[in-house]
Amino acid sequence: MSTIADNVFRVSARIHDAAQAAQRDAASIGLLAVSKTKPAEAVREAHAAGIREFGENYLQEALEKQAQLQDLPLSWHFIGPIQSNKTRAIAENFDWVHSVDRLKIAQRLSEQRPANLAPLNICIQVNVSGEASKSGCTPADLPALAQAIAALPHLKLRGLMAIPEPTEDRAAQDAAFASVKTLQDSLNLPLDTLSMGMSHDLESAIAQGATWVRIGTALFGARDYGQA
Repeated sequence: MSTIADNVFRVSARIHDAAQAAQRDAASIGLLAVSKTKPAEAVREAHAAGIREFGENYLQEALEKQAQLQDLPLSWHFIGPIQSNKTRAIAENFDWVHSVDRLKIAQRLSEQRPANLAPLNICIQVNVSGEASKSGCTPADLPALAQAIAALPHLKLRGLMAIPEPTEDRAAQDAAFASVKTLQDSLNLPLDTLSMGMSHDLESAIAQGATWVRIGTALFGARDYGQA
């Protein structure tokens, strides 16, 4: 059975090969380990294998893991849908939020970010595939939302996040990820982050400019929803 360390090695090799194919520097692409539904021990194993950045979807689960892992120098990313009553805990306990899709949520995160912490790094989630089941603002709403978030005092707008409709068609993957890059370039803001690509499509995402790939299954195995 593969260990998490084995999986980290394999995923890192995939990122390196995809970057080389795209004529990009692999160091410009961050590996975000999606540890939702996985125990703190799995995060410790991934940290021992060199991972420092972890993504969580469920707030209570994440806070429990953070409490168990205070001895490790980890960076925490919130990547799930955000309810208004969860913004304070997110603002206080995370370094990045990838899933902001409404100005109200951004305003609350800004107001509730502790003054002693650095500005909270923000990605706006865009629903590029138009799926009713997916979170994210529409491409049409993005320009005004980005301008408004960029002006908030305790946030740092870094870029966009997207979860395109899953497909095994590489051309369709490329087109979806390219559309996210095009949207970001059209905003005329100093953005440096594209959070896109998961275990099944990281190569396409990297080819189209991803700077964070969010990897869960390929690192930790299938999700155990019984733990969520």
